[in-house]
Amino acid sequence: MKHLNLFLELTRIKRPIGYMLLFWPCAWGLTIGFDFSQETRIYYIYLSLFLLGAILMRSAGCIINDIADRNFDKKVLRTKNRPIASGKISVQLGLMYACLLCLLAFFVLINFNNFTIYIALASMPLAFTYPLMKRYTYWPQLFLGVTFNYGIILGWTAINNEINLVPLLLYFGAIFWTLGYDTIYGFQDIKDDEIIGLKSTSIKFKKSPYVFLYVCYLIFFLTLIMIGFFMKLNNMYFISLILIFLQLFYLQIKKLNIKSSKECLKIFKSNNYLGFFVFIALLVGKT
Repeated sequence: MKHLNLFLELTRIKRPIGYMLLFWPCAWGLTIGFDFSQETRIYYIYLSLFLLGAILMRSAGCIINDIADRNFDKKVLRTKNRPIASGKISVQLGLMYACLLCLLAFFVLINFNNFTIYIALASMPLAFTYPLMKRYTYWPQLFLGVTFNYGIILGWTAINNEINLVPLLLYFGAIFWTLGYDTIYGFQDIKDDEIIGLKSTSIKFKKSPYVFLYVCYLIFFLTLIMIGFFMKLNNMYFISLILIFLQLFYLQIKKLNIKSSKECLKIFKSNNYLGFFVFIALLVGKT
């Protein structure tokens, strides 16, 4: 039980926000790509596969992140007790766990068409180099956005054996969504990160955080409007955007206190609801 608890702590499975933020873009891409006039059984099968894949890849990503950051994590109050940073799990065992999780994720992936398999494998370098970015650039959150929202493309190609403007537009906008919410997340560690020399958009824009967040979320929201027009979604979609607007600009930015770590974490976690709201808006907009 001790080893099981350490494994669960290492992979953050008990904290679903991580894998849900990876899953929602997959669900969005699948939804905009699916023709709901056809049999919907395959849609729900693929939705389940994407959820399982998100859990597995997020878990593997957490391990790789903790291995790469183990020396930094020891110096940060919030992360110093993580299994690898604290020495409770060795780097070698962590790598073995990560390889096993990636293998299981591959077994999920091969249920899709060849095009989806190829472009998913092409994204692997992004997934495993992201943890290094905070050492070299103030934009690691941008790399996270590129990585975490890649599922939009995969969801689309799982149904359509090609890529067009629609998924690319949604992908572009979702990158700014991630750029925003992960900047909010980064405010928790801003003092420790500055001391140990790590970089982030939270540090880069600490003097004007609200302006930066407004720009990020505005770009994301405008792409959602454009998606509605390009795909000729029904009126229910545009009505649903009102709820999304309130969640982004009022419940997140307006109520944000960057000096409160507890508040930053709470608002960051609220993006799980935002992902769900966008999913439902797309679903009702197409059906």
